Amino acid sequence: MAVRKSTTPTDVPAKVLTAYYRDMLMIRRFEEKAGQLYGMGLVGGFCHLYIGQEAVVVGLEATAKEGDKRITSYRDHGHMLACGMDPNRVMAELTGRAGGYSGGKGGSMHMFSKDKHFYGGHGIVGAQVPIGAGLAFADKYKGNDNVTFAYFGDGAANRGQVYETYNMANLWDLPVIFVIENNQYAMGTSVSRSAHAPSLWERGAAYGIKGEEVDGMDVLAVKAAGDKAVAHCRAGKGPYILEVKTYRYRGHSMSDPAKYRTREEVQKMRSERDPIDHVRDLLLGGKHASEEDLKAIDKEIKGIVNASAEFARESPEPDAAALWTDITAEAQA
Repeated sequence: MAVRKSTTPTDVPAKVLTAYYRDMLMIRRFEEKAGQLYGMGLVGGFCHLYIGQEAVVVGLEATAKEGDKRITSYRDHGHMLACGMDPNRVMAELTGRAGGYSGGKGGSMHMFSKDKHFYGGHGIVGAQVPIGAGLAFADKYKGNDNVTFAYFGDGAANRGQVYETYNMANLWDLPVIFVIENNQYAMGTSVSRSAHAPSLWERGAAYGIKGEEVDGMDVLAVKAAGDKAVAHCRAGKGPYILEVKTYRYRGHSMSDPAKYRTREEVQKMRSERDPIDHVRDLLLGGKHASEEDLKAIDKEIKGIVNASAEFARESPEPDAAALWTDITAEAQA
Protein backbone atom coordinates (compact mmCIF):
# COMPACT_ATOMS: atom_id res chain seq x y z
CA MET A 1 0.00 0.00 0.00
CA ALA A 2 1.46 3.35 -1.03
CA VAL A 3 0.91 6.54 0.92
CA ARG A 4 2.22 9.81 -0.42
CA LYS A 5 5.22 11.18 1.46
CA SER A 6 4.82 14.40 3.40
CA THR A 7 5.93 17.70 1.90
CA THR A 8 4.63 19.90 4.73
CA PRO A 9 6.74 22.57 6.45
CA THR A 10 8.50 21.83 9.72
CA ASP A 11 8.74 25.42 11.01
CA VAL A 12 5.60 25.06 13.11
CA PRO A 13 5.69 26.67 16.59
CA ALA A 14 6.57 24.34 19.44
CA LYS A 15 3.31 25.13 21.23
CA VAL A 16 1.29 24.02 18.22
CA LEU A 17 3.30 20.84 17.67
CA THR A 18 2.99 19.96 21.36
CA ALA A 19 -0.79 20.43 21.22
CA TYR A 20 -1.02 18.12 18.19
CA TYR A 21 1.16 15.55 19.94
CA ARG A 22 -0.92 15.69 23.11
CA ASP A 23 -4.26 15.45 21.28
CA MET A 24 -3.19 12.51 19.12
CA LEU A 25 -1.64 10.70 22.06
CA MET A 26 -4.83 11.20 24.07
CA ILE A 27 -6.81 9.44 21.34
CA ARG A 28 -4.24 6.63 21.08
CA ARG A 29 -4.14 5.93 24.82
CA PHE A 30 -7.91 6.23 25.17
CA GLU A 31 -8.50 3.75 22.37
CA GLU A 32 -5.98 1.33 23.81
CA LYS A 33 -7.83 1.46 27.13
CA ALA A 34 -11.20 1.05 25.37
CA GLY A 35 -9.82 -2.06 23.71
CA GLN A 36 -8.73 -3.43 27.09
CA LEU A 37 -12.17 -2.82 28.60
CA TYR A 38 -13.78 -4.53 25.61
CA GLY A 39 -11.57 -7.57 26.21
CA MET A 40 -12.69 -7.59 29.83
CA GLY A 41 -16.34 -7.66 28.77
CA LEU A 42 -17.05 -4.14 30.04
CA VAL A 43 -17.85 -2.71 26.59
CA GLY A 44 -20.81 -4.37 24.93
CA GLY A 45 -21.80 -4.44 21.28
CA PHE A 46 -19.38 -3.20 18.65
CA CYS A 47 -16.22 -1.20 19.26
CA HIS A 48 -14.32 0.36 16.34
CA LEU A 49 -10.94 1.78 17.34
CA TYR A 50 -9.30 4.84 15.75
CA ILE A 51 -5.70 3.79 16.36
CA GLY A 52 -3.51 4.94 13.46
CA GLN A 53 -5.93 7.57 12.14
CA GLU A 54 -5.38 10.20 14.84
CA ALA A 55 -3.84 12.83 12.56
CA VAL A 56 -7.02 13.12 10.49
CA VAL A 57 -9.38 14.47 13.10
CA VAL A 58 -6.74 16.37 15.11
CA GLY A 59 -5.58 18.20 11.97
CA LEU A 60 -9.09 19.11 10.90
CA GLU A 61 -10.28 20.14 14.36
CA ALA A 62 -7.38 22.60 14.38
CA THR A 63 -9.10 24.41 11.50
CA ALA A 64 -12.52 24.64 13.19
CA LYS A 65 -14.08 27.48 15.15
CA GLU A 66 -16.95 27.65 17.65
CA GLY A 67 -20.20 26.84 15.89
CA ASP A 68 -18.70 24.48 13.33
CA LYS A 69 -20.30 21.05 13.33
CA ARG A 70 -19.06 17.52 12.88
CA ILE A 71 -20.76 14.21 12.15
CA THR A 72 -19.16 10.84 11.51
CA SER A 73 -19.58 7.09 11.34
CA TYR A 74 -19.16 4.43 14.03
CA ARG A 75 -15.35 4.88 14.29
CA ASP A 76 -16.02 7.95 16.35
CA HIS A 77 -14.20 8.02 19.70
CA GLY A 78 -11.30 10.01 18.27
CA HIS A 79 -13.65 12.63 16.89
CA MET A 80 -15.31 13.02 20.28
CA LEU A 81 -12.05 13.59 22.09
CA ALA A 82 -10.65 15.90 19.42
CA CYS A 83 -13.63 18.26 19.64
CA GLY A 84 -13.31 18.51 23.41
CA MET A 85 -15.79 16.01 24.77
CA ASP A 86 -15.09 14.74 28.29
CA PRO A 87 -13.12 11.44 28.31
CA ASN A 88 -14.96 10.37 31.47
CA ARG A 89 -18.36 10.65 29.85
CA VAL A 90 -17.18 9.08 26.58
CA MET A 91 -15.79 6.05 28.41
CA ALA A 92 -18.92 5.81 30.55
CA GLU A 93 -21.04 5.68 27.41
CA LEU A 94 -18.83 2.97 25.92
CA THR A 95 -19.48 0.86 28.99
CA GLY A 96 -23.23 1.56 28.96
CA ARG A 97 -23.31 3.62 32.14
CA ALA A 98 -25.67 6.42 33.17
CA GLY A 99 -22.78 8.89 33.32
CA GLY A 100 -22.25 8.62 29.58
CA TYR A 101 -23.16 11.20 26.97
CA SER A 102 -26.29 9.30 25.94
CA GLY A 103 -27.09 8.06 29.42
CA GLY A 104 -25.64 4.64 28.68
CA LYS A 105 -28.18 3.93 25.93
CA GLY A 106 -26.11 4.78 22.88
CA GLY A 107 -22.84 2.97 23.39
CA SER A 108 -19.85 3.25 21.10
CA MET A 109 -21.68 4.13 17.91
CA HIS A 110 -24.48 6.40 19.08
CA MET A 111 -23.50 9.27 21.31
CA PHE A 112 -23.54 12.99 20.68
CA SER A 113 -22.92 16.34 22.32
CA LYS A 114 -24.99 19.37 21.45
CA ASP A 115 -22.59 21.60 23.41
CA LYS A 116 -19.63 20.46 21.29
CA HIS A 117 -21.67 20.40 18.06
CA PHE A 118 -20.94 16.69 17.66
CA TYR A 119 -23.89 14.97 15.97
CA GLY A 120 -22.81 11.31 16.12
CA GLY A 121 -21.71 8.45 15.79
CA HIS A 122 -23.87 6.60 13.18
CA GLY A 123 -24.05 2.85 12.81
CA ILE A 124 -25.50 2.67 9.29
CA VAL A 125 -22.80 3.00 6.63
CA GLY A 126 -23.00 6.39 4.95
CA ALA A 127 -26.20 7.44 6.75
CA GLN A 128 -24.49 10.44 8.32
CA VAL A 129 -23.51 12.06 5.01
CA PRO A 130 -26.93 13.50 4.06
CA ILE A 131 -27.48 14.51 7.68
CA GLY A 132 -24.21 16.43 7.49
CA ALA A 133 -25.50 18.28 4.45
CA GLY A 134 -28.65 19.07 6.42
CA LEU A 135 -26.59 20.60 9.22
CA ALA A 136 -24.79 22.74 6.66
CA PHE A 137 -28.12 23.73 5.09
CA ALA A 138 -29.29 25.00 8.49
CA ASP A 139 -26.22 27.22 8.83
CA LYS A 140 -26.64 28.62 5.34
CA TYR A 141 -30.30 29.31 6.08
CA LYS A 142 -29.30 31.19 9.24
CA GLY A 143 -26.75 33.23 7.28
CA ASN A 144 -23.66 32.46 9.38
CA ASP A 145 -20.26 31.26 8.20
CA ASN A 146 -20.18 27.96 10.09
CA VAL A 147 -18.88 24.82 8.38
CA THR A 148 -19.90 21.17 8.81
CA PHE A 149 -17.35 18.35 8.64
CA ALA A 150 -19.08 15.21 7.33
CA TYR A 151 -16.74 12.25 7.82
CA PHE A 152 -17.13 8.87 6.12
CA GLY A 153 -14.89 6.03 5.00
CA ASP A 154 -13.74 4.55 1.72
CA GLY A 155 -16.39 1.84 2.03
CA ALA A 156 -19.18 4.40 2.42
CA ALA A 157 -17.80 6.27 -0.60
CA ASN A 158 -19.47 3.65 -2.78
CA ARG A 159 -22.93 4.26 -1.32
CA GLY A 160 -25.60 5.96 -3.40
CA GLN A 161 -26.73 8.46 -0.77
CA VAL A 162 -23.26 10.00 -0.82
CA TYR A 163 -23.68 11.04 -4.45
CA GLU A 164 -27.24 12.22 -3.98
CA THR A 165 -25.84 14.41 -1.22
CA TYR A 166 -22.99 15.68 -3.42
CA ASN A 167 -25.55 16.78 -5.98
CA MET A 168 -27.74 18.65 -3.48
CA ALA A 169 -24.78 20.17 -1.65
CA ASN A 170 -23.36 21.79 -4.76
CA LEU A 171 -26.76 22.83 -6.12
CA TRP A 172 -27.34 24.76 -2.90
CA ASP A 173 -23.70 25.81 -2.28
CA LEU A 174 -23.73 24.22 1.16
CA PRO A 175 -20.79 24.87 3.52
CA VAL A 176 -19.94 21.22 4.06
CA ILE A 177 -16.56 19.51 3.89
CA PHE A 178 -16.90 15.87 2.88
CA VAL A 179 -14.00 14.08 4.58
CA ILE A 180 -13.27 10.62 3.17
CA GLU A 181 -11.19 8.84 5.79
CA ASN A 182 -9.66 6.36 3.38
CA ASN A 183 -8.00 3.76 5.60
CA GLN A 184 -7.55 1.49 2.58
CA TYR A 185 -9.69 -1.48 3.65
CA ALA A 186 -13.25 -0.36 4.48
CA MET A 187 -14.66 -3.30 6.45
CA GLY A 188 -12.14 -5.76 5.05
CA THR A 189 -11.86 -5.24 1.29
CA SER A 190 -9.04 -3.16 -0.15
CA VAL A 191 -9.84 -0.09 -2.23
CA SER A 192 -8.11 -1.67 -5.22
CA ARG A 193 -10.70 -4.48 -5.15
CA SER A 194 -13.77 -2.36 -4.39
CA ALA A 195 -13.25 0.74 -6.56
CA HIS A 196 -12.34 0.75 -10.26
CA ALA A 197 -11.05 4.30 -9.94
CA PRO A 198 -9.20 4.40 -6.60
CA SER A 199 -9.02 8.22 -6.43
CA LEU A 200 -12.24 8.72 -4.50
CA TRP A 201 -12.22 12.50 -4.19
CA GLU A 202 -12.22 12.91 -7.98
CA ARG A 203 -15.75 11.49 -8.14
CA GLY A 204 -16.94 14.88 -6.91
CA ALA A 205 -15.98 16.40 -10.27
CA ALA A 206 -19.18 14.96 -11.78
CA TYR A 207 -21.08 17.31 -9.45
CA GLY A 208 -18.73 20.27 -9.83
CA ILE A 209 -17.22 19.84 -6.35
CA LYS A 210 -13.57 20.72 -5.81
CA GLY A 211 -11.30 18.63 -3.63
CA GLU A 212 -7.93 17.00 -3.14
CA GLU A 213 -6.06 14.03 -1.70
CA VAL A 214 -4.24 14.49 1.59
CA ASP A 215 -1.57 12.55 3.48
CA GLY A 216 -3.59 11.48 6.52
CA MET A 217 -0.56 10.22 8.42
CA ASP A 218 0.79 13.77 8.68
CA VAL A 219 -1.18 16.13 10.92
CA LEU A 220 0.49 19.17 9.34
CA ALA A 221 -0.58 18.13 5.86
CA VAL A 222 -4.14 17.58 7.10
CA LYS A 223 -4.18 20.97 8.81
CA ALA A 224 -2.96 22.74 5.65
CA ALA A 225 -5.56 21.05 3.45
CA GLY A 226 -8.23 21.67 6.07
CA ASP A 227 -7.47 25.39 6.13
CA LYS A 228 -7.94 25.53 2.37
CA ALA A 229 -11.23 23.62 2.49
CA VAL A 230 -12.60 25.67 5.38
CA ALA A 231 -11.75 28.96 3.64
CA HIS A 232 -13.53 27.71 0.52
CA CYS A 233 -16.70 26.91 2.47
CA ARG A 234 -16.71 30.03 4.64
CA ALA A 235 -16.42 32.16 1.50
CA GLY A 236 -19.73 30.75 0.26
CA LYS A 237 -18.20 28.72 -2.57
CA GLY A 238 -20.06 25.52 -1.72
CA PRO A 239 -18.83 22.08 -0.62
CA TYR A 240 -15.33 20.64 -0.72
CA ILE A 241 -14.00 17.06 -0.66
CA LEU A 242 -10.92 15.93 1.25
CA GLU A 243 -9.81 12.36 0.66
CA VAL A 244 -7.51 11.76 3.59
CA LYS A 245 -5.30 8.73 2.99
CA THR A 246 -4.82 7.09 6.36
CA TYR A 247 -4.45 3.63 7.89
CA ARG A 248 -5.99 1.81 10.84
CA TYR A 249 -3.70 -0.49 12.78
CA ARG A 250 -6.45 -2.63 14.31
CA GLY A 251 -9.21 -4.58 12.62
CA HIS A 252 -12.42 -3.03 11.38
CA SER A 253 -13.87 -3.67 14.84
CA MET A 254 -12.63 -5.51 17.91
CA SER A 255 -14.12 -8.72 16.53
CA ASP A 256 -12.19 -8.52 13.24
CA PRO A 257 -9.01 -10.67 13.01
CA ALA A 258 -7.93 -8.61 9.95
CA LYS A 259 -6.59 -11.60 8.00
CA TYR A 260 -6.94 -9.68 4.72
CA ARG A 261 -3.55 -8.01 5.26
CA THR A 262 -0.18 -9.15 6.56
CA ARG A 263 1.38 -8.34 9.90
CA GLU A 264 4.41 -7.10 7.99
CA GLU A 265 2.30 -4.50 6.20
CA VAL A 266 0.86 -3.17 9.45
CA GLN A 267 4.26 -3.13 11.14
CA LYS A 268 5.79 -1.25 8.23
CA MET A 269 3.17 1.48 8.57
CA ARG A 270 3.67 1.64 12.33
CA SER A 271 7.44 1.92 12.06
CA GLU A 272 7.67 4.25 9.07
CA ARG A 273 4.50 6.33 8.92
CA ASP A 274 3.04 6.61 12.42
CA PRO A 275 1.40 10.06 12.81
CA ILE A 276 2.34 10.46 16.47
CA ASP A 277 5.96 9.45 15.92
CA HIS A 278 6.14 12.00 13.08
CA VAL A 279 5.29 14.88 15.44
CA ARG A 280 7.48 13.38 18.15
CA ASP A 281 10.43 13.50 15.73
CA LEU A 282 9.67 17.13 14.88
CA LEU A 283 9.59 18.06 18.57
CA LEU A 284 12.83 16.26 19.38
CA GLY A 285 14.61 17.21 16.16
CA GLY A 286 13.74 20.87 16.56
CA LYS A 287 14.78 20.77 20.22
CA HIS A 288 11.27 21.87 21.20
CA ALA A 289 11.03 19.10 23.78
CA SER A 290 13.18 16.48 25.46
CA GLU A 291 12.52 12.78 25.90
CA GLU A 292 11.67 13.52 29.53
CA ASP A 293 9.13 16.16 28.46
CA LEU A 294 7.35 13.73 26.19
CA LYS A 295 7.38 11.00 28.81
CA ALA A 296 5.75 13.43 31.23
CA ILE A 297 3.01 14.17 28.70
CA ASP A 298 2.41 10.46 28.18
CA LYS A 299 2.25 9.87 31.94
CA GLU A 300 -0.26 12.70 32.35
CA ILE A 301 -2.46 11.38 29.56
CA LYS A 302 -2.37 7.83 30.89
CA GLY A 303 -3.56 9.22 34.20
CA ILE A 304 -6.51 10.95 32.53
CA VAL A 305 -7.42 7.79 30.60
CA ASN A 306 -7.13 5.56 33.67
CA ALA A 307 -9.36 7.99 35.55
CA SER A 308 -11.93 7.80 32.76
CA ALA A 309 -12.00 4.02 33.04
CA GLU A 310 -12.45 4.27 36.80
CA PHE A 311 -15.24 6.82 36.35
CA ALA A 312 -16.97 4.44 33.95
CA ARG A 313 -16.71 1.52 36.36
CA GLU A 314 -18.12 3.58 39.23
CA SER A 315 -20.96 5.11 37.23
CA PRO A 316 -24.24 3.23 37.73
CA GLU A 317 -26.11 1.45 34.98
CA PRO A 318 -29.14 3.31 33.59
CA ASP A 319 -32.42 2.92 35.43
CA ALA A 320 -34.96 0.79 33.59
CA ALA A 321 -37.28 3.80 33.42
CA ALA A 322 -34.76 5.49 31.12
CA LEU A 323 -36.01 3.24 28.32
CA TRP A 324 -38.99 5.58 27.97
CA THR A 325 -36.97 8.79 27.75
CA ASP A 326 -35.33 10.55 24.76
CA ILE A 327 -37.93 9.14 22.38
CA THR A 328 -39.48 12.42 21.28
CA ALA A 329 -38.30 16.00 21.50
CA GLU A 330 -40.39 18.92 22.63
CA ALA A 331 -40.68 21.69 20.07
CA GLN A 332 -38.90 24.90 21.02
CA ALA A 333 -40.65 28.23 20.64
